[in-house]
Amino acid sequence: MKSILLKTLFFFFIAFQAQAQELLPFVENYNKSDYQGDNQIWNVVQGNDYAMYFANNHYLLRYDGVIWEKYTLPNKTIIRSILVEGNRIYSGSYKEFGYWYRKEGKMEYVSITKNLRLFDEKDNEEIWKIFRFNGSLYFQSFNDVFIYDGKHVQKIKFPFLISYCFVVDNNLYVASVEKGVYRMNGSKIANPKGWNILKNTVVHAIEKYKGKTYIFTQKKGIFIVEHTGLKPWNNPLNETLKSNGINIAKFIKNNKLVVGTGNKGVFIYDFNTNTFKNIDRNNVLMNNSVLSIGFDKEEDLWLGLDNGIAHVEINSPISFFYDNSGILGSVYSVATTSKGYLIASNHGIFEFDSGNFKMLPNTQGQGWNITKIGNKYIIGHNDGTFCYENGALTKINNVSGGWNLSKSTINDTYFQSTYSGILVYNDLLKLTENTKINDLSKPIKYVAQNKKNEIWAADNYRGLYRVFFDDNFKTKKVENITQQSKIKNDFGVKIFEFRNEILFLINNVWYTFNSISNKLEENELFNTNFKNISDVVAIDEDHFIVLQDGILYHIYSHNNKFVWNIIQEKYYKGKLINENLRIFRSQNHYLMNLDDGFISLQLGYENKQNKGVKVEAYNGKELLPNDGKIKHNTELRINVISGIYGASKPNLFYQINKGNNFIPISNGAIVLNNLSSGSHSIVIFKHDGANYDKVSAFDFRVAQPWYFSFWMILLYLLIIGAVLFFYYKWNKLRYTQKLKLQAEELKHQREILEMELKAENELNIQEYEKHILELDLQTKSSEVAGKSLSIAKQSEMIDNIQHILDSEKDFNKLKSEIKKAIKINEVNKHEWEIFETNLNQIHNEFIISLSKKFPNLTPKDIKLCVYLKMNLSSKEIAPMMNISFRGVELHRYRLRKKLNLSQEDNLSKFLLTV
Repeated sequence: MKSILLKTLFFFFIAFQAQAQELLPFVENYNKSDYQGDNQIWNVVQGNDYAMYFANNHYLLRYDGVIWEKYTLPNKTIIRSILVEGNRIYSGSYKEFGYWYRKEGKMEYVSITKNLRLFDEKDNEEIWKIFRFNGSLYFQSFNDVFIYDGKHVQKIKFPFLISYCFVVDNNLYVASVEKGVYRMNGSKIANPKGWNILKNTVVHAIEKYKGKTYIFTQKKGIFIVEHTGLKPWNNPLNETLKSNGINIAKFIKNNKLVVGTGNKGVFIYDFNTNTFKNIDRNNVLMNNSVLSIGFDKEEDLWLGLDNGIAHVEINSPISFFYDNSGILGSVYSVATTSKGYLIASNHGIFEFDSGNFKMLPNTQGQGWNITKIGNKYIIGHNDGTFCYENGALTKINNVSGGWNLSKSTINDTYFQSTYSGILVYNDLLKLTENTKINDLSKPIKYVAQNKKNEIWAADNYRGLYRVFFDDNFKTKKVENITQQSKIKNDFGVKIFEFRNEILFLINNVWYTFNSISNKLEENELFNTNFKNISDVVAIDEDHFIVLQDGILYHIYSHNNKFVWNIIQEKYYKGKLINENLRIFRSQNHYLMNLDDGFISLQLGYENKQNKGVKVEAYNGKELLPNDGKIKHNTELRINVISGIYGASKPNLFYQINKGNNFIPISNGAIVLNNLSSGSHSIVIFKHDGANYDKVSAFDFRVAQPWYFSFWMILLYLLIIGAVLFFYYKWNKLRYTQKLKLQAEELKHQREILEMELKAENELNIQEYEKHILELDLQTKSSEVAGKSLSIAKQSEMIDNIQHILDSEKDFNKLKSEIKKAIKINEVNKHEWEIFETNLNQIHNEFIISLSKKFPNLTPKDIKLCVYLKMNLSSKEIAPMMNISFRGVELHRYRLRKKLNLSQEDNLSKFLLTV
């Protein structure tokens, strides 16, 4: 219940006729952040160089369509007025007037009043207007007029405060704030008869148009001069202008009047239709106070505002419907009615009439398409399909999502593509009766028919289908043609009907169907003429719209030739609804939907792009002439100036160094960096969508980098010479040192050779000494053996003595025999010591090794091991160790235990392995 109430309140609010704006010209607003200047724009003119000039308080602004420039007077005073005369821009300010001229890409100022003492110290005069009259320039302040004939300045002082001077025919009128308007004749002034109503009022403009003189006052409105005096302009707009204050007024071509007000923007009155349009902050103007009006060569308006600048394309073939309220939402389709417009948006279906729009009942939600058939408007909606006729709305079906409605080219049957398939309307008098195409329950976006009993259907996502049916629209067969034709990327297929032929745009390639091969084939005519096309919408049999690289082109077809007309991107940038571009033709114009409204274009519109462009190149802040030279690794900015600000502005591209790529020129500027040294060329082309036409060229050179300059090359040569010189000196020194080293090396080699000879001799001596030692060792071994033998003999002597003692009884004889035996076999103690010493020397390594392996062995154990190693028997060892035979055997037993030998191990053999 709550949601229903909210919807009802919302619908009531929408239906309460919200105020909207009708078709308006395109407006480009420029604020202070764009031109980096002050607030007020007191005067606007276009120079002979096609640049726009603005009096902006402390600055003279210049805009050529590419860049903004600003300049200040030497005395830094406020600039109130400007006038173009030839190549000069005259300006007036506080106690100062003079002129500007352009030199080497910059504006230079020349003072006329300097050193003339035209102003008294007590004067606070500002030059508010400059105009030409009777061959002289007039500089007007609130008290004086200064007449400049090119050489001399004449000052005329008025006895009253004046607002402005006006030239009408050959008359000069001076408007006084208190005393009305005077006609000036030489130095004499007089009030025209019947103009007393202008006393105590401010006159801001006097203009003559079609034989009538119009006087525009600030608060009393517009008057027309008649023979008997002044008559108020009899028009309802006059009252509106009185309440909003007139600041400036101009008549323009096409029988129109432009009036700038103090708090309601600008009014454009059309004398042909007796209607007016108001452009203010409620629609597209960013400020309501208009201070000045200027024109360019396209007859479009430039408004100087109290805070900013506005370019109004009143002579453009393109108009706009703006919805700044956001009530409409995104517009998906629009159609003209007898009273206004019918609009389908994502918020619902709206009716626009007499400056107001309201939502039609029960249409809240997504509206898709509006198709006019006779006096009926068929509306595809998310909730079904509606029919609008004579102000009444009826619902004809509940099938969701009527995307498009297309007419058969062979009869009066209509096919509607919806979320769930295709509906067929065979009788327009019975729209509630429809037939659904079976076996194709898919979201279908486009449908076309050029043969009986078959249609073409493009899926919203991917795929193209050929559907066969009987006379009762019962499906016989459905073919997926993109699959049959082996087209892999068949997303977003678009169907385009051109002169009874059906074309298919698939992934930027145009196809037609070959009924013989039963496959799609590329269409040569369209693929040659229309490349990189992402969308196409028909207007009528000879006109259609294409979207190429984000740019819209209006195409006029004549036989097999196509005329391209660019629609400037600025009109719709960021406002196109992708995949939902729709066109509605109405008499000599057509409507196209946008995100925030819609656009109206003239059907016969022909954009004759200007071919004359001017190229200005800047290296830093310096103007570079053609074939000029810039420093290496510096930026070059090339401004391509067309002098066109409106719909006919050319679409420009450039090539660098005769390359193959055409590069778009963004905002009229080419910025080049990191250029290689040498000559370079830039060629400018105008592109109409089909052809690239050369319109200008610029050549320049890039200097060698600083490290390749003449002085650097000279320095390099000096450095190379110095390096070679030092290399020579160093090589010579190195050669001398090498010779010295070779001598030292020879000396060293000789010393080494001597040392080797000496070492070899010493080695020979060592070998000799070793041989001597070996002989000595052999001798000692012999001695040891001899001693061993001697000891053995002594032992034998002892045995003999013992035998004598046992066998001899005669004591004296016994004594004699013993002495004799002892004397024979006496052993020298000194020889025994020598024996032991030699024995230890011979077996020194064995003794050391044995002691390390078995540290628990006693000296007697080691001595026994030595004797055993010598392979002596126990009987031979006993006398040498001064023990008995059994003592030797017992000692051997104990030794085996200390050596951890088993019974099977041979003691002597073991000792030989140690």
